[in-house]
Amino acid sequence: MKKIIITLTHLLIITSVWSQNTVTGIFTELANTQIKLVGNNGFETYAIDSTQANEKGEFSLSFGIEDYGMGYLLSENNKSFVVILAVNENLQLSGVNFELPESIKIIQGKQNQFFDQYATEHPRREQCLSAWDYLTKIYKLDTLFSTQRVPKQSIETEKKRIKAEDGLFLANLPEGSYVSYYLPLRKLVSSVSTIAQYRTEEIPATFAAFRKMDYTDPRLDKSGLLKDAVESHFWLIENSGRSLDSVYIEMQISIDRMLENLLTDETKLNEITEHLFKFLEQRSLFPASEYLAIKLLNEKNCTINNDFAAQLESYRAMKKGNIAPDIVFTGDVSTPGYIDQNKPKKLSEIKSTYKVIVFGASWCPQCPKELQEISKNYSTWKQQGVEVVFVSLDENKQTFESFIKPFSFISICDYKKWESPIVKNYHVFATPTIYLLNDKREILLRPNSVSQLNSWIDWYLVQGNK
Repeated sequence: MKKIIITLTHLLIITSVWSQNTVTGIFTELANTQIKLVGNNGFETYAIDSTQANEKGEFSLSFGIEDYGMGYLLSENNKSFVVILAVNENLQLSGVNFELPESIKIIQGKQNQFFDQYATEHPRREQCLSAWDYLTKIYKLDTLFSTQRVPKQSIETEKKRIKAEDGLFLANLPEGSYVSYYLPLRKLVSSVSTIAQYRTEEIPATFAAFRKMDYTDPRLDKSGLLKDAVESHFWLIENSGRSLDSVYIEMQISIDRMLENLLTDETKLNEITEHLFKFLEQRSLFPASEYLAIKLLNEKNCTINNDFAAQLESYRAMKKGNIAPDIVFTGDVSTPGYIDQNKPKKLSEIKSTYKVIVFGASWCPQCPKELQEISKNYSTWKQQGVEVVFVSLDENKQTFESFIKPFSFISICDYKKWESPIVKNYHVFATPTIYLLNDKREILLRPNSVSQLNSWIDWYLVQGNK
């Protein structure tokens, strides 16, 4: 029995040693400096190994099975060089430093050599295609050239040749290699801006490619492109030249496809949908973020993390068209501009046609700027029948009173911060949070900034009354 245990122990040690690969290099200007090897894991990066180069700039770093994918070498001055960490493939490099990629030679590492070749050739092909696309438009639209069939045919032939050459390179990459997965993905993500601007005929095919993506594939996690893949997909829809209604329909289709794929992996579902939700919110694509929220909350085949679920729940309870809860003005209340007998004691007593409810605090980094902007526009809003109620999440009376001193709109604070009944009733999970209500407390808008709110008021109220 003892012999068996020793043999198994030795086997584990040998397996561990065999599973290690190395990245070695000689970089003349990195002598005696610290060098790190960094890997990717979903939206995050992590340190794999680090070492100090010797006086000649020589270094050696190790990585294991769990690190296979894309990584990068990082120098002390935060300059990096992207590499493929491939199965059973040691990588050997030489160069001056990571700031001069043109000086770097890949001495050993077949997949990295393919990667380097494509990274050099593909941008040149893209530049040529852009030039040919420009000429195509001239030969189609300019009467001086539009009758010339031979040049037009020659341009189309050359464009097809360039695309075929690029596709042939990708098709001939070693089957099952990481580079054969990574390069088409990188091409898809990096092409989005060019397609939106210059090659709009490729937009439908690009939508389809994104919708076919397997977000549960471990190779995507290790690519360092997960963030770009999610964001580029929806950025392209937003900038595809469609009407706003059509944009949201396309986003709903993409969200449906994404959820179909992610429902098999709850960890990835939470990670990716939370990132997408925040991205849509930041870009003020509220109908899309609301659609995502409702879909997730209504999905019975998955479990949403508690914090994320609470954030999503606010969309179900406080979505556009719902009636917002009444607010009883408790605690300290500041009502400048109202005489004693007419001071409202709750939100429903305010006679204004529109009401803006702002949740914020003195400790919130963005709140002072947003509230100052409200203060600047308040007199104009007031003339258009808009009243403002600021609900403070401060916990100190002196701080609250000092903070609201410049404001000429209603401000209230019960000093209960996140435990305030008002905060809970409005499902507030971040500051600043803003709602625009009508006189029936129907939610008209959930703006992500005062700038967006002011644009709505200017368009619908100020311009509409002229």
